[in-house]
Amino acid sequence: MLEPAQLQALAAILRTGSFDAAAAALHVTPSAISQRLKALEERLGTVLVSRGQPARATTAGARLARHFEDVQLLEHALATDLGAELAAERPTVRIAVNADSLATWVLPALAAVPDLLYELVIDDQDHSANWLRRGEVQAAVTAHDAPVAGCDSHPLGQLRCIASASPAFIARWFADGVTAEALGRAPALTFNEKDRLPTLWALRVTGRRIAPPSHYLASSRGHVDAARLGLGWGMNPEPLIRRDLAAGELAALVPDAPLDIALYWQVGRLTGAAMAPLTRAIRAQAASVLLPPVPA
Repeated sequence: MLEPAQLQALAAILRTGSFDAAAAALHVTPSAISQRLKALEERLGTVLVSRGQPARATTAGARLARHFEDVQLLEHALATDLGAELAAERPTVRIAVNADSLATWVLPALAAVPDLLYELVIDDQDHSANWLRRGEVQAAVTAHDAPVAGCDSHPLGQLRCIASASPAFIARWFADGVTAEALGRAPALTFNEKDRLPTLWALRVTGRRIAPPSHYLASSRGHVDAARLGLGWGMNPEPLIRRDLAAGELAALVPDAPLDIALYWQVGRLTGAAMAPLTRAIRAQAASVLLPPVPA
């Protein structure tokens, strides 16, 4: 059996990023935190934390912290089922989610289950499932339908994205139409190096693989503001720009050429029952915002 206080210290270090902050969070001394971590590392025979600013988990440390969070979640669910008085500290659920979902529909689902604490890891929908594979999160919103080992997969629906820009931008860069040549010159808005949506959309529209010059901006709402200001064109989520389109502040580069992204909720099977209220909230909120799931 692993010592709960040692696991708690490890999780606190990784959550807060330092030994001092972990000590303050747990109302003990930094020396006590250090001793607990040292004892845990010696017992397991491996380094769990890379000391630095901030402190980061090793692969083993991340897996062990996830184990501690799973146990907390299971004990919380058990106390609820038994009608027992819940502990003052709510369990933390770690979720990988893409930025567009976070900006359009995820937050109301989290708010519907207020007895949990949330730690959100933001990553592209094509990569968020990797966090599950590494055992670093308990659930993920992902574009992959095939369940990660040890997980269940639930279809959520399709998030519609529209290649859009300000009317002035379109008039300047696409006066002769949305061609491969024009897309190769017009600046695009790209989230980060993992973001394939502008390239994928350009391929579908022109039949050619184009790498447009890009502004890199890691914010879904920032993309909308930048597009509205004429900085570039971007693949903006339709729910986020519905009013801008209606007001004429943004326009689709090619009408009737959206890009629909199928999304899935994958959750660890071990904690699936304990996370059932959150899964219900996620699926209900997704159904109210997203297009219907891709038919099986």
